[in-house]
Amino acid sequence: MKNTLLRLQNISKSYDDALVLKNIDLEIYNGEFLTLLGPSGCGKTTILRIIGGFEEIDSGTLFLNDKEISKLPPNKRGFNTVFQSYALFPHLNVFDNIAFGLKMKKIPKEKITQEVQDALALVQLGQFGQKMVHELSGGQQQRVAIARAIVNKPSILLLDESLSALDYKLRKMMQIELKQMQRKLGITFLFVTHDQEEALSMSDRIVVMNNGKIEQISTPKEVYENPKNIFVANFIGQTNLLEAVLIDRDKALFDIEGKEMVLEHFISKTAATQFTVLIRPEDFRCERNLEDIRSNNYFEGELKEIIYKGVTIDLIIDLSDGKTVFASEFYNEDSDALEYTVGQKLYIYWNDGWESILEN
Repeated sequence: MKNTLLRLQNISKSYDDALVLKNIDLEIYNGEFLTLLGPSGCGKTTILRIIGGFEEIDSGTLFLNDKEISKLPPNKRGFNTVFQSYALFPHLNVFDNIAFGLKMKKIPKEKITQEVQDALALVQLGQFGQKMVHELSGGQQQRVAIARAIVNKPSILLLDESLSALDYKLRKMMQIELKQMQRKLGITFLFVTHDQEEALSMSDRIVVMNNGKIEQISTPKEVYENPKNIFVANFIGQTNLLEAVLIDRDKALFDIEGKEMVLEHFISKTAATQFTVLIRPEDFRCERNLEDIRSNNYFEGELKEIIYKGVTIDLIIDLSDGKTVFASEFYNEDSDALEYTVGQKLYIYWNDGWESILEN
């Protein structure tokens, strides 16, 4: 059973009569990497700032280890924040930036030295203590900001879009380092991002937000493979959404984009007849010959575009009813996807159970 560290209960927040958070309920577990994910303006950063004590709530309650902290100032909550801008002191060297919080707490000098050296080692900057901030790269500055936060041993580390200023390759590297660091420290990380790939690769759980409310809370695998609704399906990765009308509930027979198909694992506890079938591009398979199809669930389509991406080849296909779908094939020496030609007929199928079925 998970141990709840922080609990948000019925939290609401408005700015100038605009409601940005609507009755948010959220439990954050001890030692987990939790990510708040959503488009700009969805309220994810507002939640982080409320947790950090930088924003007052209009209504609701915050509990830390079952003790209410709703009115506590930021310095009394035991959290630390890594901001998007890092907010390092330019007039201090790396060592003194990291030591700043410990000095404010009047920790003995010898202990400060040891704690800072340990933090520098953890972020792989052991030889950079005497360097000035302006002498560091963006990735190194980000590590200093993290070291400055973790040296205070917070119960929760809040990270607000803290990788967004880095270039793509460095950002990918720092994603791995952050996750490894979190596991080693055992500290709860609360990470805010709008980057779906970043959330999927780093998180133990993802909180998907939209318009001030939570759409889904689950593991990355569950959010990707079994989205709760069409918003989550569209927001997390690329997807194909096919319109489906239930013809025979007992036989699980559907009209999907004008073609009758059976979805064997279909279960519905309501009387709904209108559904959306979600199929990820990587779950589609393409063949040039009908006899090569290994499923009764298939479409005919015309290849409109081939996009080579190195590891994958993306295919854009127009179905006979005018619907455009996307298929993605992993490319290796046995793949013949690059031998396809724009305009040719393809048969597109998927294995039953590789789709999600959402009620409209």
